[in-house]
Amino acid sequence: MITLISFIVLLGILIFAHELGHFLAARIAGVGVLKFSLGFGPKIFGKKIGDTEYVLSWIPLGGFVKLLGESSNEELSPEDEKRSFCKQSVWKRMLIVLAGPGFNFLLAIVIFVIVLVYGLPSLTSEVGEVRKDSAAFEVGMLKGDKIIYMNGEKIEFWEDIRSIIAENKERQMEVVVERAGEEKLLLIKPRLSKTKNMFGEEVPSYLIGISPSEKTVIERRNPWDAILSSIKKTWEISELTVISVIKIFEGVISPKTLGGPIFIAQVAGAQVKEGIIPFVLFMAILSINLGVVNLFPIPVLDGGHIFFYIIEIITRREISIKVREISQQIGFVILLMLMLFVVFIDIERLNIKIVNDILKIFK
Repeated sequence: MITLISFIVLLGILIFAHELGHFLAARIAGVGVLKFSLGFGPKIFGKKIGDTEYVLSWIPLGGFVKLLGESSNEELSPEDEKRSFCKQSVWKRMLIVLAGPGFNFLLAIVIFVIVLVYGLPSLTSEVGEVRKDSAAFEVGMLKGDKIIYMNGEKIEFWEDIRSIIAENKERQMEVVVERAGEEKLLLIKPRLSKTKNMFGEEVPSYLIGISPSEKTVIERRNPWDAILSSIKKTWEISELTVISVIKIFEGVISPKTLGGPIFIAQVAGAQVKEGIIPFVLFMAILSINLGVVNLFPIPVLDGGHIFFYIIEIITRREISIKVREISQQIGFVILLMLMLFVVFIDIERLNIKIVNDILKIFK
């Protein structure tokens, strides 16, 4: 029950944020909004304010926005044509479409900012283990040393150590550690070591041979630092999402790593049990994924519309209705096949014997 409720809340918020972006952008652009629905299906109740009907519907999985003149074949009065979506400049239409994914990214940034200001547990800069025959071992670094400076930079958390070593590469570093109340200067030269990244590919990760202790402290950021860090983190996750999709097509990682609605529901339920912070962080990551995927140039998705608008800008001619309709149908089939594929993976991942036996028939 918790899993189902958390999934509904999660999906509802993400889709609602997406549609809210379209709604606000349309309002700002002067485009008429006929309906703004919270939820899908039959309406519980609705109220018309101005030209817009605000509706609460029974199925709480997000919402939708119906714009005036969204379809080119609508019959409109001369007055309505001025506020019609299809009669707006291509740039306005593109911005309205972009606002949907944009609000998914914005939701993630807001969540990250709130969490960072509230505070998260972070590993301290205390050394837990020093590997024998490592660069740190050879200069006398010991378990329990607290690293306080590296190359003149103040160190507060273990993540600071990783980033500085990565930037420094194989150049010698000045490392100041605190040991038994005294400060000691150590000169350490990181060594190049081959390691595997999250995709299983061998990459260079420069090391000095230390690992953190288990000690953590609550790290809190001031609002400005939290905003900058949140924007950076959103960009990094977006980039990782795109790279992951490319790696799937390259055959580097298996398509079976994809997760569908069942998997998302399971993870959402698990995160709720861990607490509100893990749940909202998962929501932020999923919101970024939704924003990125919606920008893929597949008809039906926002990215497909944007692709057509770019063609329109280049050719200075609108794509014909017939081409758009055929493209929409192809895009719908692609999305349907993808959805069936990830649901198939989800069911297989459940590892229920009778279900697995049935699925083998389709392999």
